[in-house]
Amino acid sequence: MEKFDIIVIGAGASGLVAAGRAAELGANVLLLEKMERVGRKLLITGKGRCNITNSDTISNFLKKTHPNSKFLKPAFSNFFSQDIINLFEKYGVETKVERGGRIFPTSDSAAKVVEALLEYVKNSGAKIMTHCRVKNLLFENDVLVGVKVSNKDKTQNIFAKKIIIATGGLSYPATGSTGDGYRFAESSGHNIIKTQPALVPIETEGRLSADLQGLSLKNVKAIVWVNKKKLAEDFGEMLFTHYGLSGPIILTLSRLIVQEFDKKNEIEISIDLKPALDDPKLDKRLQRDLNENGKKQIVNVFKQWLPSKLIPVFLKKLGITANKESHQISAKERKKIRLLMKNLRFKVSGYRAYKEAIITAGGIDTTNINKKTMASKIVENLYFAGEVIDINAETGGYNLQIAFSTAYLAAESAVKSCNIESL
Repeated sequence: MEKFDIIVIGAGASGLVAAGRAAELGANVLLLEKMERVGRKLLITGKGRCNITNSDTISNFLKKTHPNSKFLKPAFSNFFSQDIINLFEKYGVETKVERGGRIFPTSDSAAKVVEALLEYVKNSGAKIMTHCRVKNLLFENDVLVGVKVSNKDKTQNIFAKKIIIATGGLSYPATGSTGDGYRFAESSGHNIIKTQPALVPIETEGRLSADLQGLSLKNVKAIVWVNKKKLAEDFGEMLFTHYGLSGPIILTLSRLIVQEFDKKNEIEISIDLKPALDDPKLDKRLQRDLNENGKKQIVNVFKQWLPSKLIPVFLKKLGITANKESHQISAKERKKIRLLMKNLRFKVSGYRAYKEAIITAGGIDTTNINKKTMASKIVENLYFAGEVIDINAETGGYNLQIAFSTAYLAAESAVKSCNIESL
């Protein structure tokens, strides 16, 4: 039976890059994928547009990475955003920079990204086997020597000098991310940090979110309160859903919300709809507009202040009738309007499941991995890459770059350890 230099388990973002780079350096590489096609999760990232990376500096990347950002310094120093952009351009995928430094393919097509990575793997000379599920790692005399796989009802052992686990996390399980890598790692002695959905929408109590379903807000501030104390905040865009809150700033804050919710703490999210105005300035604005539109019904003045979908919700919460004339609004009512604009509250009742989470927090303990090589400190000949590791970041292309960078470093380290002379 053919013995490979390197087996890569999982043909997602990190697995494709790892297999491509290792084969490019002259290794005999086998890429194993249990699904019928490669890159399934990549196809749905960025709502099908694929936010490849971000134009941020390494230092800013690390600030947006948790829980052990220093772990990524060697990987980022070795292969970073411009490197992956160059790789995609080599295979015909031009890129563009959007708001917040987010980098997308100019085609807005995640499929083009997957096609480019697949071409990279094939051109580099790696062999790909789909519909091939890894059952477990193989050891001989406590030495890792390969994997046991099932393929079309046939079970076989495949041997290799080195193995790279790039199986992803638990998010979007329909794409094949079902936690296999955690099982392989734990069975071989690695510590698994408790996994949780991350970058995940938040569920809230009551009907308020449902009444606002579909409304997207820009330039607002969301604040997380835990047991009445302020924990964190973020500024930007958010979205109301039938079950609660979503959108970039909510997803970013969700990492902390999930942690605190699982501790059984009381969590609230307040939305500041007018973060650019402090209380005195906002009060002055409200007073001016009410005075200038004294004969107008208050519902029409609200159109100057809020999106139309928010207006009936506000009037109901404030107890103000829509046809009340502006000059009839009392100072007390004006204060209630101001306070609600600065502090629209939602009580957190839960969070969505892995099938709606962009990534998984937790995973293989970074203290079990050599950050300079991505090699296991516990099992010789074993390497890790991507989301299976206990590293996660905010939205904006950061997580895919982590996958690409750790995969590239793992591949180079594995090839070097095989004593293969690079092409």
